[in-house]
Formats: sequence, C-alpha cells, structure tokens
Amino acid sequence: MALSPQAFANNAQVAPPPNLAVKAYLLKDYNSGNVIAAQKSDMRVEPASLTKIMTAYLSFKALKNRQLTLTQALPVSNAAWKIEGSKMFIEPNKPVTVDELLHGMIIQSGNDASITLADGIAGSEAQFADMMNIEAQRLGMKNTHYMNATGLPDAQHYTTANDLAMLATALITDFPDQYQRLYSVKEYTYNKITQPNRNRLLWLDPFVDGMKTGHTESAGYCLIASAKRDGTRRISVVLGAATDAARATESQKLLNYGFQFYDSKLVYKKDQAISQLKVWKGNVNLVASSVTEDLYVTVPKGEYANVKAVMSSMQPLIAPIKKGQVIGNIKFTLNGKVIDERTLVATKNVETAGVLGRAWDSIKLLLQ
Repeated sequence: MALSPQAFANNAQVAPPPNLAVKAYLLKDYNSGNVIAAQKSDMRVEPASLTKIMTAYLSFKALKNRQLTLTQALPVSNAAWKIEGSKMFIEPNKPVTVDELLHGMIIQSGNDASITLADGIAGSEAQFADMMNIEAQRLGMKNTHYMNATGLPDAQHYTTANDLAMLATALITDFPDQYQRLYSVKEYTYNKITQPNRNRLLWLDPFVDGMKTGHTESAGYCLIASAKRDGTRRISVVLGAATDAARATESQKLLNYGFQFYDSKLVYKKDQAISQLKVWKGNVNLVASSVTEDLYVTVPKGEYANVKAVMSSMQPLIAPIKKGQVIGNIKFTLNGKVIDERTLVATKNVETAGVLGRAWDSIKLLLQ
C-alpha cells in the first residue's frame, strides 16, 4: 500500500512540498514505497527517453536469462542507423556489443542503441514493444502503454509519474548491479565521439547515482533521479520542465525536501516473527505471523514515536495453514490516519489436529 501525501495534510509540523515549475512530479521512498509528495502523478504524459528505462529493464532481464551476453555483438539495422533524435552513432557495417549498446542507451540516450537492443531481443522493435507492455502490466504499471523502444512521440505511447516511479524502483531492485554499474557513469565514448550523461545531478549532487533524462518538444524536459543518503534512498520523477537546467534544479528541490523533512524507519525485517495468531482445528494453537519483505514506514521527522500499529487476523483461522499463507494484516496510523497497511503471512505450516481436537474446536467455534 502506497502512502498518500494527504495522510500528513493536517500535520502542522510538516513543511509543504516545494512549488515546482513542472507538469507533474512524484517523490517516493524506495524502501517503504511510500509516496512523500506528488502532483498530477496519475496524469497521462509522454515519457520521451524515460522509455529507455523499460528498454534497459528488458535488456537486463535478457542478460539474466542468458538470452544475451554482454560481449555478444548485435547487427545494426538501417532503421536503427537512420533513426532521428539522440544517437550513439553506431553503423550498419560495424557490429556493436550488448555492453556498448547499454552504455550508449543509458549514458548517451541513443535511440539507435535502443532499437538495436530491441531487435536483438525480440526480432523487431514492434515485437519488443509488445514485450514492454506485457512487462509493464506485470509490474503493475496500469496507466502505461508503449509503442517503441526509444520514446519518440506516438499518440499511443504514454505513462504517468506514478508508473515511472514504479518502474525505476523495479529496475533498482531487480538489477542492482547493472544499475550501479551503468547509471552513474558521467560520460561515454563510442566511435571516437564522447558524450556526457544528460543527468546534470550526477555533477551537482554527490548523493545522486542515476537514473534517466528525457526530452521531446511535446514532453518537455523530464528526469527520473535517485539519491541515497545514510542508507535511505529516494526516487524523484519530474515531468515537463521548461529547460534542461530546470529539470535538474526542480528534481534537486524535490529530493532535498524528502531528505530534510521525512524519515524512513525499518519496523520489521522479512520473516521476523511479529505476533502469534490463534489457530483453530490445528495440531498447534498458535502460528507466528511475519511480512514477506523488510517493512519500512516513512513519516515526517520526529513523528515516528507517534506511529501506532494495529494487527488483525483472519479469524477464524482454521488449519491446515501453509507457510506464506496470508493470515492477517497490520495497519500503521499517525494522528489517527492510516499511513500504511501490509499483509501478514504464516511463518510455518500448521497441520490439522486429530478427530477429537477438530471436534472440540468445532464446538468452541459454535459457542463463540
């Protein structure tokens, strides 16, 4: 469950988000997934080269599945060579490695690199776009549709700030080594042409370690950025700034706001026993509950002591129960408002009791 910024609206101690000169924005905490600040985050927008985050995601997935290797050379089509917009300047008569293409796409924002990777993975850019849409749905990006691997304008090529933040989170989570290896590189040389990373925050903010810029005339200047301070990572999405410089300064305002005014706290670790829940008709009377991943909550600084947790179980909880089965939930409130909610799962299997045990519990359930 993603925290809504409105959960803190009545807290007088929380400074309001900065006023940003952009069409839409979103700031989220990476660990908790909680949204700290947002404006028009579900508005349909043109992603421009932010599209290449999904192209990279599927490329990393192909590497993980051994469909591609970093040293594998891919042929360059005439379509890739002639594509408009930003390029890494690959050539049809000169095969290029997957690793070079990844550098060219991520650092130089090469449309030619994106199409060549798409061709290498799916056989054509159109088939790759189908893969992009399938992956978007799997990741929960319900308001996104892709038509190409580059982000060049198309009426049916769209997304939202919320979906882009979801995708950025997934890439960092699922491919951390690739993210660390590629997204903070400040420049790249291919074909004797050196081009800088367009993400200005890599020079302006020592805590920023990625992600991706985008720009078309219709989309404006866009930037997804991620910064990590003292173990806390924040992801910002800024869409539709007026200039290259503005997307960087507005993104930095948003990141600084999140770090200055909010804390992210680890409440429970994955598989940590949280509470014992009553079991009926089982060979034991209680089963421990836990969460399936580390559970963080994000709250205004100084407010964590006021956060309250309320647990509930899916009663009557009747055996048999399987490890990992959802058996309850936990809600976190601050000043009477729900700020997060997660499911609780069983930490172990619970078998059914014998005939007498089941019969006795059946009687007790009837008398409740």
